[in-house]
Amino acid sequence: MHIKSLADNLNIIRERISRAALRAGREPSAVRLVAVSKTHPVAMVDEAARNGQLLFGENYVQELMSKAAEVMAPVDWHFIGHLQSNKVKQITGLVSMIHSVDRFSLAQEIDRQWGKLGRSCDILVQVNIAREKTKSGAAADELFSLVREIARLSHVRIRGLMTMPPFFDDPEGARPYFRELKRLADKVSAQGIAGVAIEELSMGMSGDFEVAIEEGATLVRVGSALFGERDYR
Repeated sequence: MHIKSLADNLNIIRERISRAALRAGREPSAVRLVAVSKTHPVAMVDEAARNGQLLFGENYVQELMSKAAEVMAPVDWHFIGHLQSNKVKQITGLVSMIHSVDRFSLAQEIDRQWGKLGRSCDILVQVNIAREKTKSGAAADELFSLVREIARLSHVRIRGLMTMPPFFDDPEGARPYFRELKRLADKVSAQGIAGVAIEELSMGMSGDFEVAIEEGATLVRVGSALFGERDYR
């Protein structure tokens, strides 16, 4: 991909985010773009950063570690993929947020590792609203007890929820899942659990992020629409 097209893609996505937010009566600044750079080269991350994109999401621990060591720009990394507890140590201190916390044992390990640094890690609880067996995430009926359990940990801060709906050719198919995550977020927030601040909703990807924004997304995870189709591993 030529440099110019990456810059153009970034501008187009920013404009689409802005329009979707305004349609929903929201401030465009309330929505942040997470540029999903998995399987794309460091040079593309650097180029996006030169065009003002400083928030990136990675799905694989090894790739994140490698890129974090090589990218020169002062970028902010979020971990957005399925995370094994035994890999937490490797990304401790490298990421400012983990989107994919779906079980208490994982939250415990994050708490333990960040505690060694004397710091706290911001996390999102991943919810598998459709109960798809191929995807991670807590079931909706387990969410409230999981949030209460995690909230007792000293070095983990719940900042919101994340979901991945089933794939639809028509983005409207995903709307009920985004709406349900917003409803669950509001219910968690209303419980007033100490240390829990439901400020972020991570939902929406390249094919459906505008619908997600209309339903309340604050973080949209966009990869192929920005970087082009990735090299599948």
